[in-house]
Amino acid sequence: MPLAINRRQFLDLAALSAAASLTAGAQESSQPERVVIGVMGLSRGRALAQQFAQQPNVEIRYVCDVDSIRAAACAAEVEKAGGGKPQAIGDFRRILDDAEVHALVCAAPNHWHAPATILACSAGKHVYVEKPCSHNPNECELMAEAARKHGRVVQVGTQRRSSQSIRKAIELIHGGAIGRVYSSRATYASARGSIGKGKPTEVPATLDYDLWQGPAPRVPYIDNRIPYNWHWFWHWGNGELGNNGVHYLDICRWGLQVSFPIRVTSSGGRYCFDDDQETPDTHAIALEFEGEKMITWQGHSCNQYGSDFVNFYGETGTLTISDGGDITFYDASNKVVQSEKGDRGDVEHIANFLAAVRGNDPTLLHSGIEDAHPGTTLCHLGNIAQRTGRALRCDPANGHILDDAEAMTYWARQYEPGWEPKV
Repeated sequence: MPLAINRRQFLDLAALSAAASLTAGAQESSQPERVVIGVMGLSRGRALAQQFAQQPNVEIRYVCDVDSIRAAACAAEVEKAGGGKPQAIGDFRRILDDAEVHALVCAAPNHWHAPATILACSAGKHVYVEKPCSHNPNECELMAEAARKHGRVVQVGTQRRSSQSIRKAIELIHGGAIGRVYSSRATYASARGSIGKGKPTEVPATLDYDLWQGPAPRVPYIDNRIPYNWHWFWHWGNGELGNNGVHYLDICRWGLQVSFPIRVTSSGGRYCFDDDQETPDTHAIALEFEGEKMITWQGHSCNQYGSDFVNFYGETGTLTISDGGDITFYDASNKVVQSEKGDRGDVEHIANFLAAVRGNDPTLLHSGIEDAHPGTTLCHLGNIAQRTGRALRCDPANGHILDDAEAMTYWARQYEPGWEPKV
């Protein structure tokens, strides 16, 4: 069977997408009210603060980090970039207490994503929360419940959902461009080094370690965890699968039109360095879904050779998507039918969030919490399969693990008393 796409169809769809984008921009400009924002967590948040500041009619009122040096540096950068003069603060609750703030941007470590989002929704704020949207599957469900209960706009930072090239490609395969799509494969590669063996030491004077821990049960300060290596410890992070794999699995799930799996397997481990890291540096998972569909993801944290990002396999052809959003369609004979340069969707994702905030309409979001939380749950299930060392059977309605009480103990976490999320 021939591949059901040609260049004219692709360009026609591109024109429609561009027109839709212009319409969305016109709708946004018809709502000129100033959006006031506070940004929490100034690693990834530094870039987000500047990107939000560059959007029209946006005020960055606060930049927040528990490290006072990072907070001051980010405030100076935003001011230098022409984004006003934000206040550098250490406690994000000051953002929630300001009645003039419309939205919280949460780019703090993963263990903060859900608790901060739920508190913000309760305070009447909209939220842009970085990926993965939660530390565990239960928090995904609580976040969606909080957004619904309080009528808040909650966008998750899986920004490729706003990439025009990827949106066009996904629409084409949903329309049958490569026949029935039954499989998707994703690969990730990086060149991370060892973090060594940490040791207990005094907390730096510029760091509020108690507030950094926040919802997580208290543990002693070790010198090789902060500001970044917490990713590789289960207490706060979700490993490479949650750190980068969430982007990949979100696209896979979107293209296959699936939500929760029926079976999950995992293999791999810590193969490269003898250091303090707990999460795998070499990891492969497989997720099976109803309707004879499957997703595989393979990540190499310590070997940077190659990364296809995402491939889709259909009965009449194949679609490949690069990390930068470039797309290529192949026919059943592996011949290139169409190839186009693309985009990552970073700025477009922020603009989409602001449009939804101005319209107070969560249905405008490209990656709203209701749609994003199943993709994050796929990452959590892959990690649970890895930690238990066995295959998981899951309820396709909600992802809950069936007939395995031990595995379900990973569905939620313990919290520091007083920090338990409450919807």
